[in-house]
Amino acid sequence: MKKRDINKILVANRGEIAIRIFRAASEINVRTVAIYTYEDRYSLHRYKADEAYQVGEKDDPLKPYLDIDEIIRVAVANEVDAIHPGYGFLSENPTFAERCIAAGIIWIGPAPEVMSLLGDKIQAKTVAIRNNVPVIQASKEALLAFDLVKESAIEVGFPVMIKAATGGGGR
Repeated sequence: MKKRDINKILVANRGEIAIRIFRAASEINVRTVAIYTYEDRYSLHRYKADEAYQVGEKDDPLKPYLDIDEIIRVAVANEVDAIHPGYGFLSENPTFAERCIAAGIIWIGPAPEVMSLLGDKIQAKTVAIRNNVPVIQASKEALLAFDLVKESAIEVGFPVMIKAATGGGGR
């Protein structure tokens, strides 16, 4: 892959994380682009960027930050070289990364293949074990029924922690 310069970066996020990325980009003379929803129109991150564009309508406070098509449209229309997802929202979405790359935009983050592989905790643990990374004892398969959860808890030993294998939205 040929190395490309990054002259302008869009942060597909809001708030403090966007501000931190803008500050880092400005320190290396990279122009910055913010996106914001109507509800965030007075948010500090909008004013810390060199350019800022509203996404979504008046009644959508957060959904526009998940609108891949709209974010890429804004990036392309404003000659953005790279997109940084921040954290949360689309940061662990391999489809977003793939769509950025397909649009000719540099994706700042893990490769989509890595996100797909490690986004499932059971699959990620299998990869870790295969690469001799120490892991704690846990179930070896998805626990899709209460009886399986109970069986696995007894096998692993108490106390136990139950965690979603994928997603969870930070909950």
